[in-house]
Amino acid sequence: MKTIAFHNLGCKVNSYEMDVMVQKCVEKGFKIVEFEQKADIYVVNTCSVTNIADRKSRQMLHKARKTNPDSIVVAVGCLVQANPEEVAGDEAIDLIVGNNKKKEIAEILESFIKEKDKKNAALSKDLDGETLTDIRHCEYEEMKVFGSAERCRVFVKIQDGCDRYCSYCIIPYTRGNIRSRKKEDIIDEINGIALNGYREVVLTGIHISSYGKDFALNNGISDEKERSCADHLYELIEEVSRIEGIERIRIGSFEPMILSEDFVKKLSGIKKLCPHFHISLQSGCDAVLKRMNRHYNTDEFYEKTVLLRKFFPGCAITTDVIAGFPGESEEEFEETYRFLEKVSFFETHIFPYSRRKGTVADRMDGQLTQAVKRQRVSRLMELDEKESAEFRKSKLGETTDIIVEETKETDGKIYYVGHTPEYIFAAVEKEKLNDDFIGQKVRVRLKSLINNETVLAECL
Repeated sequence: MKTIAFHNLGCKVNSYEMDVMVQKCVEKGFKIVEFEQKADIYVVNTCSVTNIADRKSRQMLHKARKTNPDSIVVAVGCLVQANPEEVAGDEAIDLIVGNNKKKEIAEILESFIKEKDKKNAALSKDLDGETLTDIRHCEYEEMKVFGSAERCRVFVKIQDGCDRYCSYCIIPYTRGNIRSRKKEDIIDEINGIALNGYREVVLTGIHISSYGKDFALNNGISDEKERSCADHLYELIEEVSRIEGIERIRIGSFEPMILSEDFVKKLSGIKKLCPHFHISLQSGCDAVLKRMNRHYNTDEFYEKTVLLRKFFPGCAITTDVIAGFPGESEEEFEETYRFLEKVSFFETHIFPYSRRKGTVADRMDGQLTQAVKRQRVSRLMELDEKESAEFRKSKLGETTDIIVEETKETDGKIYYVGHTPEYIFAAVEKEKLNDDFIGQKVRVRLKSLINNETVLAECL
């Protein structure tokens, strides 16, 4: 029996796809071990969204080779799609596998091992093109997973690809065209998830707000708008909410322009939908948004946050921001800072701008120094920490539910911990509960802050 170790980098879609790869390998008889252990095979599910992600992916591939020089080291995913020749030329890597071949990982490994055992000196790293194909124009690659490493929450992929071509982003080139998963396949998977005892699903994809767009185009409808994508998405979420055993539904990320009043109002009627919304911003300055090729301005974005808070009072709104985009002046950065203050997000994921070869932004004038980008990231992170704490404080005294995920020790005490519907991390002293509550929903009252990230709760 061959031992195999996996390491995942990047987004929730990658996490889902790694769960699928693990499941496929288990079905074929491979034994899963920890990545730090000596294994026969190492699979690194790579990310290429930034230069840092590239570097971390390479580091993990080289770490695997160092852990066991005689192992088979496999690079999978976005780094492979972005730089196939460069990755294939790395002597630490034995095999490369593209994004739309992940569900075939077990068969690919079996074929590779057979060829390797024959001592075929001419063995190709990509099995003569069978493991890496042009991803720009392909169909959705159906895959399923009926569980994950977590006992409570499972990611479910509903869509892949993106056609927005933001000027800073490499993802359309590594993930390809928009491909939406059939609703019946999604429902079938979530039914299996529910039967296996999981209570919470996160619907994820590369560009969820385009879900269903290709359905209409494939049926000859040329006037395809965000509104029709909203219809497809609402119908999917509503049907998921009817699945017995699923108690919570989360959405990975929305683009702001899909959030019409009609759509948000209908979503508010789905009681299992968590009041936690991630809306991608990237900059709070209109001039920068235009250079980024984003399809909205700050006034439009702000209107969407008002709309969400109208129909989901007290909801958590999170976002992404890129600091130090090419040409971003001090005045433009200050506009972003003031806009973040105005919206008051629960959490802001902040990234320094990372140049990506092949993108429009990489060729722009006005590239900023790393020192300037670090300084701006630092300021935004200070603001984020303050606003996150304020949001948590605003919830103190409220009664809510957590689904217990694990136990955790803090300051010498053992706690059951989990997330509220708004995704606030809450902790209950274990001694207050007598049984194993992991995976169970517990009614609590939020009492006080333990630290900047955790709220102390008491059972009711």
